[in-house]
Amino acid sequence: MLRWIMHVDMDAFFASVEVLDNPALRGLPVIVGGQTMRGVVSTCSYEARRFGVHSAMPMMQAHKLCPNAVFLPVRMARYAEVSRQIMGIFHDLSPLVEQLSIDEAFLDVSGMERLYGTPEKVGLLAKERIKQEVGLTASVGLAPNKFLAKMASDLYKPDGFTVIKHAEAQSFIAPLPVTKIFGIGAAAQQALSQFGVTTIGQLAAADIAILRRVFGKNAERVHLLALGRDDRPVVPESEPKSIGREITFSEDLHGAEACREKLLELSGLVGYRLRRKGYYGRTVTLKLKYNDFRTISRSLSGESDIACDEEIYALAVRLLQQVRLEQGVRLLGITVSGLGFGKPVGLGFEDDDKRLRRNEVTDKLKARFGEQIIFRGGRNS
Repeated sequence: MLRWIMHVDMDAFFASVEVLDNPALRGLPVIVGGQTMRGVVSTCSYEARRFGVHSAMPMMQAHKLCPNAVFLPVRMARYAEVSRQIMGIFHDLSPLVEQLSIDEAFLDVSGMERLYGTPEKVGLLAKERIKQEVGLTASVGLAPNKFLAKMASDLYKPDGFTVIKHAEAQSFIAPLPVTKIFGIGAAAQQALSQFGVTTIGQLAAADIAILRRVFGKNAERVHLLALGRDDRPVVPESEPKSIGREITFSEDLHGAEACREKLLELSGLVGYRLRRKGYYGRTVTLKLKYNDFRTISRSLSGESDIACDEEIYALAVRLLQQVRLEQGVRLLGITVSGLGFGKPVGLGFEDDDKRLRRNEVTDKLKARFGEQIIFRGGRNS
């Protein structure tokens, strides 16, 4: 049985959802992201991309490149709602679905000819159902493995459909630039070019000693990809290793008190996400970025399972005490790791149950009205 992997990637997902909800935006440059000049672009429409705007670009630069664009805030709850619809379609089509992010997934459609006729028909059906049932377009890549499928979906966006057949896989990718291989950036591209390697075909034919000079211990893996080989399976359920949240501030924070106030807010956001997914953790990591973009992180494990906002906040404050605050703080983040699934085990104090019940009340409000609906009013709350 031939192996067929499909990669589906939604086109400019956040921006497309905004156009779906407000058709008056159709054909306009739409930029979704942080609404301050220190924010970044999350997604932009293809009309905005013609001006050079792209995701992860500073919002200030996006304003300069495309001042007449429609700038919109991120509405994550709405995007998650649409994502659930799309993932539901994928699960209808295949029992093996690996969701990579809110807007893309791998599907193993091997051996489904009896149901759909050909693998190509599965890909076309996915596009058709997303268009009819959700109202959005997706780009689909169909190939013998994950690497090729993801590359194929990216070749002809938006609304693309590319099939790389088994017999032609190596010849198909050979003329493409080496940067089409995920992980090969500008530095590696420049290093390879010094050896006359600019295409994937040349990379596949290159001496492994040259590749080791450029990629070190990853040389063999890169060489296999250049040959079009990738044995990774589609993994239906991928357990998270950590749950966190970070905030970039429109104005720098100064001093411990201002940082503690924001850590309280972050603790509530991370705690809600942790409990909503049914997890608890053992370690809290604090991330801090200064106004000169220097970034540090500190981690600390608790004495018991961590699931409540108060526990997250207490460890975060202890970590903050280890950090110098002699200059402005641009970003703060909290991550909980060492995850377990189920009810957390506390130290057996009466306060454990009280905290959990108090958190459950706020969780119900956040589930109904959004996670930003309520925050604790003071750091000793």
